[in-house]
Amino acid sequence: MTDYIHVEIESVQSSKKTGMPCGDVIKSRRSNFGTLLACADGIGSGIRAHIAAQMCVARIFESMEQGLTLRKAFASVAASMENARDPKKPFAAFNVARIRPDGNATILSYDAPPPILVSRHGATLLANRPFPLVGGLAVESNCQLTTNEGILLMSDGITQAGIGYGPKSEWTIDGVVRFVNECIASRIKFSLIPERIHAEALFRWKGLHEQGSMAVPARSSAGSRKFSPYTPDKAHAVTAPRVHTVVGDDCSVVLAHCRVGQTVNIFTGPPLDRDNDMQIVKRFLDIPGLKIVCGGTTSKLVSKFLNVPLEMENGPVSAIAPPRYAIRGINLVTEGAVTLNQVYNILDEDVSKLHEDSGVTELRLLLNVADRINFIVGQAMNDANEDISFRQRGVLSRKVLIPLLIDKLEQAGKLVNVKYV
Repeated sequence: MTDYIHVEIESVQSSKKTGMPCGDVIKSRRSNFGTLLACADGIGSGIRAHIAAQMCVARIFESMEQGLTLRKAFASVAASMENARDPKKPFAAFNVARIRPDGNATILSYDAPPPILVSRHGATLLANRPFPLVGGLAVESNCQLTTNEGILLMSDGITQAGIGYGPKSEWTIDGVVRFVNECIASRIKFSLIPERIHAEALFRWKGLHEQGSMAVPARSSAGSRKFSPYTPDKAHAVTAPRVHTVVGDDCSVVLAHCRVGQTVNIFTGPPLDRDNDMQIVKRFLDIPGLKIVCGGTTSKLVSKFLNVPLEMENGPVSAIAPPRYAIRGINLVTEGAVTLNQVYNILDEDVSKLHEDSGVTELRLLLNVADRINFIVGQAMNDANEDISFRQRGVLSRKVLIPLLIDKLEQAGKLVNVKYV
C-alpha cells in the first residue's frame, strides 16, 4: 500500500476594518474521500460580507453532505449567486477545491481569482476551461498533485492589492505568481508562503496608503524582504486564521499542499465475538503506520497472536499514569480505560507542558504528530470498567469515551476512522 498523502492547510486572513469580521470565509473538511476546501469572498466588507461568504460556504458543504457531486453543488450555489447580484442580496465570489487521496485535484472558480499550482520547481497558473453556467463567469481546473505540491486560493483583496494608487499599481494574479516563484527560489517553506503573500498584499494596501505613493516602490527579492512589523511569526491553521487589519479590502490566502502523512493505528478492547479475536488482531497488524495497543486484555490478544511475551514496564516513574507494557513489534502498549481518559483530559494542552515520561504522555505525543488515526474498538463487555469506582473517579467507559476522543481529534484537524468490532 502506498504512503498516506496528507493535505496540509495553511491560511491567513485580514479584515478591511478594525474590529469587524473578515468578509472572506475559508473552510476545509477531511474525509476518506479526500479534502474539500472553499474560499468565499462576500461582496463589500464587514458583517454583511461575512454572512454572505459564510452562507455560500455552508451551502457548498451541506449540498455535498446531502449527496450532490462537487460539480452539481458548485453549479447550484453559483446559479444562486447569479440571482443575488443585487447589492441588497448576499452575494459571494468563491473557489472550491477537492483533492482526492490519490492527489487528483479539481478546482471550480466563480468570479474569483484563478488557482495557482505550487511545487518545489515553481508556481504557475492552472489551465482552466469554461464551466457551463448561464450568465456567470465560472471555470474548472484540474491537476494531479504529488508530495511537495499544492494549490493556492485567494480572494481578490490579494490580487487587487494596491489598486487605485497609480498606473499599474494593482498586484494582479500574475504578480502573485511571480512573487511565489521568488519565495520558492529563496527556499522559503511551503507553510510560510501564505504569510509572505499576505504580507506583500498588506504592504501594497497599507504601506502605499501610508506613504501616499503613486507607484509600487522597488523591493528586494522575496527571500530577503523585511516584512516586520507586518509579517506574523508563523503560519496558522485554516480553522483559526490570524486576523490582521488592512486598508483597501478583506484579504485571504490559503494553501493546500500535499506531503507524506503519518498514520497511527490504535487497537483498544477485545472484540465482541471471541471467535474473531485473531482475525481482528491480524487486520490491525496489517494496517500501515504506527501500532498502539491500549488495554490489558487487548494486549494479551496481540501478544498471543505474535507469539511474543507481554512485558510490564520496570520502575515506572509516573505517580498518576498507569505503567506501560511492551510487546516486541508494537510501538506503544498501555493500560486501557484510565490511560485513554487521561489522554482525553490533556489533549487540548500544549505538548511543551508534558514533562513526565509515561504511557499517557507518549500516547498524547504520538496523537499530536498523527495526521490520520485509525481506531479498532472492541465491544466486548469489561466488568472492571463498569465498576462504580471508575465512575466515582470520573473514568469514562470506552463506549462513552471513544466518540468524545474522536471529536476532539477531528477538531484538531486529524482524519479519524473508527471500526467497532
